[in-house]
Amino acid sequence: MLRMPFSRALGWTAIAFLLLLAWDASGFDLPAARLFATPAGFALRDNAFLVQVMHEGAKTFSWVLVIALFISVARPVGFLRALDRFERAQLALSIVAGVLVITLIKHGSRTSCPWDLDAFGGVAHYVSHWSWGQGDGGPGRCFPAGHASAAFAFLGGYFVLARRLPKVGRWWLAGALAGGLALGLVQQARGAHYMSHTLWTGWLCWTTGLLIDGACQWWRARAGHAAALAAAHSSRTLL
Repeated sequence: MLRMPFSRALGWTAIAFLLLLAWDASGFDLPAARLFATPAGFALRDNAFLVQVMHEGAKTFSWVLVIALFISVARPVGFLRALDRFERAQLALSIVAGVLVITLIKHGSRTSCPWDLDAFGGVAHYVSHWSWGQGDGGPGRCFPAGHASAAFAFLGGYFVLARRLPKVGRWWLAGALAGGLALGLVQQARGAHYMSHTLWTGWLCWTTGLLIDGACQWWRARAGHAAALAAAHSSRTLL
């Protein structure tokens, strides 16, 4: 099977966490933002293609897919027929859970977006997103990258698909990663996010999906054990 053991997945998740900490410590966020900015701001901020297609269009497309997945819990189509109803529900719910995690963290974040910085024509000064509770003079609520979660949230589906459909799982994983990075780069070019915001969004969505999968597998194993005990007790009663 493609699916890696839960303990190994946790190990790779921990390694990714350390790599992200290294990115934060490097201070590369600002130099990367300057690739698309001038002291007057971000030239691509209001670019029609990036705003209407890659931002609004991509977000709408993502929610259409989520709605379709929820409908498929009861009426599966295509490869989803290979999953049972519980697995289809887990797939759909894990995507929504990833989006909710990102939304909740964003709501409490006091980190402002690159286009809000005084270095790029705004009013805020740079403050690390790790400086919890410390304002930067701007509107905040920019960390992590909400738009990238429109694709990264689908990472949670990998854990379900990998058990039954390894090939589909590989394509699903690649598509979610590629989509999330693409949407993150779009927002980077517009000045809406730093690269770290995108990377942390991917990590958070992956970790959310992993934890949900672990919880679901534990629950199913427990339910199966209880059903086996009940069947055994019933057989003894009949005898």
